[in-house]
Amino acid sequence: MTFDHSDPNALRKALADSATEDYWRTLEEYAKAAPDQARQDVEFEQWFSPGIDRRRFLQLMGASLALAGLAGCDPAPETAVPYVRKPEQVTPGVPQYYASAVTLGGIAQPVLGTTRVGRPTKLEGNPQHPACLGRADAFTQAAILRLYDPDRAQTPRQLGRESSWQSFLNAQQSVIAQLDASQGHGLHLLLGASTSPTLMRQLEEFKTRWPQARLYRHEPFEGFRYAACERAFGEPLEITEQLSRAEWVVAFDHDLLGPGPLQTWFAMGWGDRRRAARDGNGDARLIVVESLMSVTGGQASERRAVSPQQLIEYVRALGAALGEDLGPVSLAPADMEWVQRLADALKSRPGRCLVSAGPYTDPALQAAVLRLNIRLGNIGQTLTVTEPLQILKVGGQRLGTLSDLAQAMAQDEVDTLLTLDSNPVYSAPGDLHFAERLARIKLHICAGLYYDETAVLSHWHLPMSDALDNWGDARAADGRAGVQQPMVRPFYESRALVEMLPLFSAATASDAHEQVRRTWQALSEPLWREALETGWIAGSEPDQRQPALRGTSLPDGSSSASPMALLRPDPTLWDGRFANLGWLQELPKPISQLTWDTVIGLSPATAQRLQVRNGSEIEVAQGESLVRGPVWIFPGQHDDAVVLFAGHGRERAGQVAERIGYTVQSLQVATMPFQRPVDRLHATGVSHRLATTQLQHDMGRSDLIRRYTQAQALAQPVPAETPASFYPAQPAVGPQWGMVIDLDQCIGCNACMVACQAENNVPVVGKEQVLDGRAMHWLRVDHYYAGPSDWPSSHFLPVPCMHCEQAPCEMGCPVNATVHGPGGLNEMVYNRCIGTRTCSSFCPYKVRRFNWYDWSANASPSIQAQRNPEVSVRARGVMEKCTYCVQRIDAANVQAGKEQRSVGSDEVRTACQQTCPTQAITFGNIADPDSHISRLRSSGRHYSLLESLNTRPRTTYLGEVDDEGQA
Repeated sequence: MTFDHSDPNALRKALADSATEDYWRTLEEYAKAAPDQARQDVEFEQWFSPGIDRRRFLQLMGASLALAGLAGCDPAPETAVPYVRKPEQVTPGVPQYYASAVTLGGIAQPVLGTTRVGRPTKLEGNPQHPACLGRADAFTQAAILRLYDPDRAQTPRQLGRESSWQSFLNAQQSVIAQLDASQGHGLHLLLGASTSPTLMRQLEEFKTRWPQARLYRHEPFEGFRYAACERAFGEPLEITEQLSRAEWVVAFDHDLLGPGPLQTWFAMGWGDRRRAARDGNGDARLIVVESLMSVTGGQASERRAVSPQQLIEYVRALGAALGEDLGPVSLAPADMEWVQRLADALKSRPGRCLVSAGPYTDPALQAAVLRLNIRLGNIGQTLTVTEPLQILKVGGQRLGTLSDLAQAMAQDEVDTLLTLDSNPVYSAPGDLHFAERLARIKLHICAGLYYDETAVLSHWHLPMSDALDNWGDARAADGRAGVQQPMVRPFYESRALVEMLPLFSAATASDAHEQVRRTWQALSEPLWREALETGWIAGSEPDQRQPALRGTSLPDGSSSASPMALLRPDPTLWDGRFANLGWLQELPKPISQLTWDTVIGLSPATAQRLQVRNGSEIEVAQGESLVRGPVWIFPGQHDDAVVLFAGHGRERAGQVAERIGYTVQSLQVATMPFQRPVDRLHATGVSHRLATTQLQHDMGRSDLIRRYTQAQALAQPVPAETPASFYPAQPAVGPQWGMVIDLDQCIGCNACMVACQAENNVPVVGKEQVLDGRAMHWLRVDHYYAGPSDWPSSHFLPVPCMHCEQAPCEMGCPVNATVHGPGGLNEMVYNRCIGTRTCSSFCPYKVRRFNWYDWSANASPSIQAQRNPEVSVRARGVMEKCTYCVQRIDAANVQAGKEQRSVGSDEVRTACQQTCPTQAITFGNIADPDSHISRLRSSGRHYSLLESLNTRPRTTYLGEVDDEGQA
């Protein structure tokens, strides 16, 4: 079947005619429309590339790796306590480990940081912290790169000119005197989201000294969860889903497993639940009702794509089926029958099910869902309620919103504004006209990591320290408080967040360590040291609540037939705070596999109606507000939904993020920040080239992803006869290493990719090189669809090097640069490689990467300390690939030799395995029948990729498990 690719009508007809149930990666492939030609276009596009722009090359090389201007770093301060007791003196080659935390949306992400000779080089999840148990997400893995970002603010600025802290302190004395005389009248303070107990204490002191001061908070994509609790319970409370206890989960437009501050918490819980269910302990069913194609929707046992206006109708129908009156039900009989079956399944599992609504849905809808959970007996079981983790009240008064602050500025009530860790000029909804109103303020003091869009409009900008180079504290997803201890002394003339308020209100600068220690002064010195060693403070978690329910009601569903624009954070840049990190810009987004771009998401039918294709530019408008950007077609998205992603369009983020993409703020209004009806959608006729890896490194259409029933998963496998081979047998000496990837656990979050990049010094190459198929990631996570194009399911396939026992690359290399090690690893000898790329041609798994450019050229000495010194930095013209983190294997061998023992079969953990939030990756000694990996390889769903090629890979897979039965 062939057709003109530029004709959307032809593609739509081909999709309608296709009945395939195979896995597919693009709509053209689904329609069987010359897929081989499409792959060929991508495979050979690199030969026609005009080459990378020299200026962009230097930007990426500097900003993704360099710590410009620093010749070295001092080790962590003496008051910091390593995760294990440190030696008397720092020993070169011997790493130290510090338990600390980075934050996202105010929520602590517990980490264990590795430092070598005073330089932090890697972050892992803290294995002792109950909120992560050693796991982490992509944002947390990339936080180490932010520490080294040369575009961070480095010195105080007054009216844009470099100044000093002493000048700021001198200038503040008259301001402080006036505020003392007026009890703080005219003083306004805007905070980003924070769970810091120390900051909370300081705010109470701040408000006591200046009772007339007014406080506000702003977190762009926090959502309406606290507002929903106020509707349901009369007060803002913290609602925490316990997915590990929930056998059936119903999610209404809630991307539980997708990116965000709670991704590790949710993914860890759901991974544990699925693992238990696959072992025969209960169910693990995920039912998703949503408008967009999310990571959670892709993992669902059942998924329904509904319009944003219909979401309330489904919640009302579920309420009626459970015996709750949430208003009249108007669903079709067939849909109501499906909801009734779902309700029956939930009622049969009281306290073991969960109904969840996304934070961006109507607060009334979220309150109604809380009511359903109470009826199902889920409070205290799969849904816990505690006091808020975030700072919402100070002095008994609720902090105002950004709208409240904008109104006060418009009425000239603001004389002095302090902005702490927030960038409202970039993130404020357009109808607040925040930048214009900010110009009317007499004194604006801004503190933040970057000299960003808000900082450039301030009178004073104060550089804030990174979480990894100064002291602080914060609460994790489970409510436990932990201390953020530095792993290195501050790089620049910066101050910690907990130093900012005392600095403004005192004559001398205060010390961050003393501020945090004062908050936790009730801890004895041994308990304080224990808190620093473990990463969390025992007994600091909030008590659970059993709140009384108030009456809740749902508004009528909208009858509007116009499309709804849904505004969501970017999957890899969030709200834009990570825009200058090359690792995250180049990280493929889980569903679209896009890099270095932001798009406007449409359904296939809407794209056909507008006569557009991927890359075509459209305008999304409501009245005078509009956003213009390139299209990406998302199979599974509802026709009435148009998705726009925040996080791009930065003007003051740094050289990596320079003006990439559009901003959503012009379409946002304060009363509807996350969705808005649109009255115009039309194509502009402009086309963009989008850098996606979706069609790159294609392995064909064989059975790459296998699915099994629960019975097959629990059955013993039938031993397969090993095919004959012309290859000589490889000698086996010592442990035989292998990897098993459980596809039933993988959620496609791509945290493993960033972990591999950080561990193995994988460079950032830029959009031009990604377009040419030259991304350097040693590990990729392929995304496949299955089912009809309107209602597909998503499936993810992590693909590292297979480390084949009969490796075609080894036989093909003319200079023996790729060899077979005694432990079964396929090893690279970089100084032998002459760049013929024969091994890449021979590899059926497409896992080898050739570095066409020397991304290390002209690197300053400071770059070397940022990298992992245990992994060689490759020069131009050699082949790179996954090594199973051989440096970790070697370190384990050395340690075992010192202790005169053998390396444990499960002792070595690769970077991807260690960070995976669902623990989908297992590494170990396959020669030991008692090892964990050997037990997994004896599963009934164990298989190898491309088995017919008889390469005998050491990297193997566990297939997905079909959930039996329908709701």
